[in-house]
Amino acid sequence: MLSSSYDLLSLTPSTGTFALIGHLDCADTMTPNSMAVDRSGTAWVNYASGNLFKVSTKDASCEKTTYKKQGGFTRFGMAFASDAAGSDAETLFINGIGDSFVSSKGHGLFKVDQQTLKLEEIGDFSDSLKEQPAELTGRGDGKLFGFFTTKPHATLAEIDKATGATSNVKSLTGVSTGEAWAFSYWGGDFWFYTAALGAKASTVTRLATSGDGKISKVTTNADDIAKANTDGKFLIVGAGVSTCAPLEPPK
Repeated sequence: MLSSSYDLLSLTPSTGTFALIGHLDCADTMTPNSMAVDRSGTAWVNYASGNLFKVSTKDASCEKTTYKKQGGFTRFGMAFASDAAGSDAETLFINGIGDSFVSSKGHGLFKVDQQTLKLEEIGDFSDSLKEQPAELTGRGDGKLFGFFTTKPHATLAEIDKATGATSNVKSLTGVSTGEAWAFSYWGGDFWFYTAALGAKASTVTRLATSGDGKISKVTTNADDIAKANTDGKFLIVGAGVSTCAPLEPPK
């Protein structure tokens, strides 16, 4: 997990415990915006400036990439997804987001050439999700999903990696993206990290994809971390899970 206070953290799903890995010291004057994690365990971090960094998930050390602003946006949601079920090959996908928090809109789905860091536009999302901002998460079975900032409730949808079209759309009753949001998939569940405007700490919500399929809030130590921080806040702005992560609940 990545916080607006430049901290990189891990989350133990079984206990809801966040643990500090390290403090980002990337060469950037703006705040981190989003994060994705590749199969080697490296976090790719987008800053609000438009810069893209590679960050170690072992010690939070930071390396700037050669990525330059493209597509008319600086902020984007991002995730790796396997090219096919069980494949070691993966692709980095992004959704460009408008630079104004007041009037932000989504710019559709792009993929990133990991050698040149050039964007290839794929297409916009479908129907009511067209031009909607989204955070992304991918899985080892090759699927890609979006966490969309619709109102009054956020929306979860599967994304076609070849066209950007959305399907299996689900309204997330009681979940609002607020001023800080992130998204991941782990162990058979979707995990949403959100913070309402003015909140001191992010809320973690889990959607089970098996069994009862309920949406439930997860008890975490987020409030304790917020109180310990100098700014009194703990807002999660990025979440990434490798495509090596389990697709089913651990036994």
